Amino acid sequence: MKSSTNKAVKRTQKDYNLGFKLAVVSQVEKGELTYKQAQKTYGIQG
Repeated sequence: MKSSTNKAVKRTQKDYNLGFKLAVVSQVEKGELTYKQAQKTYGIQG
């Protein structure tokens, strides 16, 4: 979900499905991303 300017699009709570949440949390837990990097990469609020 990126705009034409290649910036992450802000999402709302209802946009996050379970698979997406688990994938992001997994990346953070494995140390692949910090939570700040995950916010920026996926356009999530926090």
